[in-house]
Amino acid sequence: MLLSMTGFGEARLQDERWTVSVEVRAVNNRHLKMTAKISEPYGSLEPDLERLVRETVRRGTIQVVLRVERPRRTEDYRLNTTALLSYRDQLRAVLDFDAAHASIDLAPLLGLPGVVEDRRPAAENPHEDWPSLAPVVALALQKLQTSRAEEGRAMAAELLALGKGVATQLDQVAGRVSDVVAAYQKRLTERVQTLVQGQGVSIEPKDLIREVAILSERADISEEIVRLRAHLAQYVDVIHEPESSGRKLEFVVQEMGRETNTIGSKGNDVEISRSIVEIKGLLEKIRELIQNVE
Repeated sequence: MLLSMTGFGEARLQDERWTVSVEVRAVNNRHLKMTAKISEPYGSLEPDLERLVRETVRRGTIQVVLRVERPRRTEDYRLNTTALLSYRDQLRAVLDFDAAHASIDLAPLLGLPGVVEDRRPAAENPHEDWPSLAPVVALALQKLQTSRAEEGRAMAAELLALGKGVATQLDQVAGRVSDVVAAYQKRLTERVQTLVQGQGVSIEPKDLIREVAILSERADISEEIVRLRAHLAQYVDVIHEPESSGRKLEFVVQEMGRETNTIGSKGNDVEISRSIVEIKGLLEKIRELIQNVE
């Protein structure tokens, strides 16, 4: 089953202890690369996060966002009266207020640095929370794989259709092989007859047969056709394998391209050349698609 290298998955956990949300995005990459954005103070969990990703994904750039928020309580905050009164006194001094009679609204001062202290307890050891966080990450990765599998099925159908197009063009090439030799024999005979006409020179049939045989050997593409058909069969098998293998598809398509180029250079026929152009176009579409296969 083919897997796309692009996809998205998310998961969320919320209870009285905390709110945990995980988002995972995947894009193309020939290798596996992970980037993570993790809420403090859980940054040290990135190696554990990467191990979990590598157990699920083999290729692609994986972007993971892990947010952990704890519910806020009244005891988590404390008013720093020393800082507040310091700001008030400094403001009075700047404005040259009469300290005995002037009053200053303290509400706007509450947003100044240090006036309200955040005393929410930080996790003493983030790794102790990992067993609770890991299942949420695993669920997001599972949803990522589901989306990649759905796209992979669509890609597999398109790749199989393109493969059938290559097979159809290859059948037309194979059907032209015998006609190429016969057409060359006819052209050679007509050309020789035109050259020797009126010269009193005769050409032995065996000489023509020898020339035709030489061309037939040089232009023989039967082995290339057999090999290309074998590569096509392997191509289909790889698409249907239980495990997605984009790299194996790349190797098979590369070999298909080599055989196609050889057939094109040896074919020596307009119709074969047209079919080869069509095959090359189909192979290019296949290459573009498998760039997104894991």
